[in-house]
Amino acid sequence: MKVKGDSMSGFMEEVSVDWKGRPCRANKHGGMTAAVFVLGLQAFEMMAIAAVGNNLITYVFNEMHFPLSKSANIVTNFIGTVFLLSLVGGFISDSYLGSFRTMLVFGFVELSGFILLCIQAHLPQLRPPRCDMVSDGDHCEEANGYKAIILFLALYLVALGSGCLKPNIISLGADQFTKADSKQSKKLSTYFNTAYFAFCLGELVALTLLVWVQTHSGMDVGFGVSAAVMGIGMIGLISGTVFYRNKQPRGSIFTPIAQVFVAAIRKRKQICPSNVEMLHVSQRSAPNQAPNTPVNDGNLLHTNKFRFLDKACMKSQDGKTESPWRLCTVSQVEQVKIIISVVPIFGCTIIFNTILAQLQTFSVQQGSTMNAHTINGFKIPPASLQSIPYIMLIFLVPLYETLLVPLATKITGNDSGITPLQRVGVGLFVATFSMVSAAMVETKRRVSASHDHNNVTMSIFWIAPQFIIFGVSEMFTAVGLLEFFYKQSSEGMQSFLTAMTYCSYSFGFYLSSILVSFVNKITASSSHGGWLSENDLNKDRLDLFYWMLAALSLINFFNYVFWSTFFTYNPSLSAGAQHHEDPKARQGGLEAYDMI
Repeated sequence: MKVKGDSMSGFMEEVSVDWKGRPCRANKHGGMTAAVFVLGLQAFEMMAIAAVGNNLITYVFNEMHFPLSKSANIVTNFIGTVFLLSLVGGFISDSYLGSFRTMLVFGFVELSGFILLCIQAHLPQLRPPRCDMVSDGDHCEEANGYKAIILFLALYLVALGSGCLKPNIISLGADQFTKADSKQSKKLSTYFNTAYFAFCLGELVALTLLVWVQTHSGMDVGFGVSAAVMGIGMIGLISGTVFYRNKQPRGSIFTPIAQVFVAAIRKRKQICPSNVEMLHVSQRSAPNQAPNTPVNDGNLLHTNKFRFLDKACMKSQDGKTESPWRLCTVSQVEQVKIIISVVPIFGCTIIFNTILAQLQTFSVQQGSTMNAHTINGFKIPPASLQSIPYIMLIFLVPLYETLLVPLATKITGNDSGITPLQRVGVGLFVATFSMVSAAMVETKRRVSASHDHNNVTMSIFWIAPQFIIFGVSEMFTAVGLLEFFYKQSSEGMQSFLTAMTYCSYSFGFYLSSILVSFVNKITASSSHGGWLSENDLNKDRLDLFYWMLAALSLINFFNYVFWSTFFTYNPSLSAGAQHHEDPKARQGGLEAYDMI
């Protein structure tokens, strides 16, 4: 990549390159044509991993014979690790390999994990004996030793591959559009909605066709189909090589961040300047700038939040040259300010993803205790019930893009209809009602089971509303968060900041595991092991656990309203990528935008 300017100054003129490292041509590279290949991988990869993740609790409980609560934790820890490793993928991409090469490497890592899962599920000697083969009334043998090692090795190969793929799928697709161009900004927003449509399509196929294959043909065939689907996605990604606009890595993204904190600490005793001319900017940027106007250091304007960090870019009064660990640029400091600013927003989405964890674990087990037969006798796999919201969303997402966005744009003047933060807020509020529905249905299910002496009479479709409500919630929250993080990132940090979205999923699933263990501990008594300690939902109190999550979700929503109301955009990002720039931001002060 051809770069102009001092790399330490924070001022870089980005030139996208093709797969051979040559500057891209507008009529050949980028745009939706290139993004389609990336969206194809998004759909196929989601089919592959969703078919495994959404029905994994059935495999580890029935085939590997782990207890129910431990099985739920294995699933949530696996999915949590997938999303946590997205930070690794974002770092490797932005710092060393670039999005496309990172996707090639880790796509094949994920494929190898699916193949290993298929082999274990196919060979009986790699799994514990079936329960019906255990004699003398002994309990089923739990997977241990090399059998457990193979299981966890396969799962975490999938986790490593998928985790490192996810942020780069989003960022490589988004890189095909010019973020600073107002016309491209609308296309970028459309891309995020299309990416979510591909996600929904992949989930739908996984939860219907692929889960059906797992149920009726065996988990070995199901895992094999996941491997084949992943292979098709990788072939599609490689097929688009000649069309991609690629942004080259710039070295470690953590070094400039660390330099800001070190320089600010070293100059902590100095007083922050009131005159912005005392701040260090690249000599190539902001020529002939009027005094006391916002400093534009290549990409990012100076703002007045977190003023203590401004000490990192205070020039020495004696005019001596200082090292990058004592003097940083305005652009470096502002990027760190952005990262700090988005942390509360990030934190407010963790409870949302904890709710998602319940729908992929306990709700699946909830469905397995209910009547899964339809009128014509067809039996619905419990995991397939999660497909209901995605059936609805593959119609709702296009309607949102074609009808609701233009209507909202006329009202708000925003190219995306509503801002990403407003979209996230709507989703967080709606998610609460998913747990309310789940708690009410579980109460009814327990009463029905006790009256009918454990005969399964209550239809599995009673738990459909909790999935539908959460699906609508996810359409707002997930897409809004992806768009928010991508648009808040400056050049060279798109993959890493996008990875923070997936990291929220990770923390949500880990929190789920912690909550299950914590709730069991504090609700245990001498006669009962806790709300979720039994392997029988008719004896557990899953309904009370759901009510607790509903309360936490509502509290979390009000917490989000607080933080999002006081969040401020960097004006250089909000002008080109978010919505029309606030005139007050041009006059030296950055005023808060109302998000909710």
